[in-house]
Amino acid sequence: DAHGNEIQLDDSLEAYAAVTLVGANDAARQGETNLGDLWTDALRWFAVSGEINAAFDEDDVKAGNDHIAVDADHIVALWNGGNLRADIAESTFGAEALADVLPFPNKVAVVYMSGAQLLEALEAASQALPYTAETADACASLTYTVDTAKAYDALEAYGDHWFTAGSVSRVSISDVNGQPFDETATYAVVTSNANFNGMDSSYVFKTAAEENELSAVTVAVVRDVVWSYIASELNNQIGDAYAAPQGRLTVQ
Repeated sequence: DAHGNEIQLDDSLEAYAAVTLVGANDAARQGETNLGDLWTDALRWFAVSGEINAAFDEDDVKAGNDHIAVDADHIVALWNGGNLRADIAESTFGAEALADVLPFPNKVAVVYMSGAQLLEALEAASQALPYTAETADACASLTYTVDTAKAYDALEAYGDHWFTAGSVSRVSISDVNGQPFDETATYAVVTSNANFNGMDSSYVFKTAAEENELSAVTVAVVRDVVWSYIASELNNQIGDAYAAPQGRLTVQ
């Protein structure tokens, strides 16, 4: 993988994509893509279906943390654009294609955060939009809008390319799973261990995880979860539902 670790891939796995799933050339840093929709659908399915319950580690289970602690309509999935790195061509494909998309050993994580924190997390993820070659390193699913006519309110530096948000001005959330967005509600955000630990612009994830002891990194490998979704929910056929981005993110 991208960290130099030797990994084993199950070469018996096979699915068919009737459309090209777009992830190469920083596409997911620039806006919504069909591959981003598929990826986050898989993560949210993993949580909502209850499949995630068997993936909490031993210490979490001993502490009674062995399921998602909010209703399904308060479960969302977020994935950063830098961790979708290749297209999946219109063709038959296997596990190697998923490893090309995500060449990191990411695990599924759950971060509990307030609606206000969720807004700030999206605000921070928007700081490099509109996408240019100069902002490529700083760009980062849920129905929301980013208004790039408004400047990002940058405070102190966070890492090499990112800044914490002084206010939420660019991002507005239309709805969460068809329900009105509530800044005071608690949402379970399904993501990766890298975001859980505050990678790139994800400082809000790290803060929220530290504030809520139910937040956890599971033992489930993200690539395996995506494959399980394709197999069990899509019957190994990715078709018209993912022919194009589904209108979850609007960049004005």
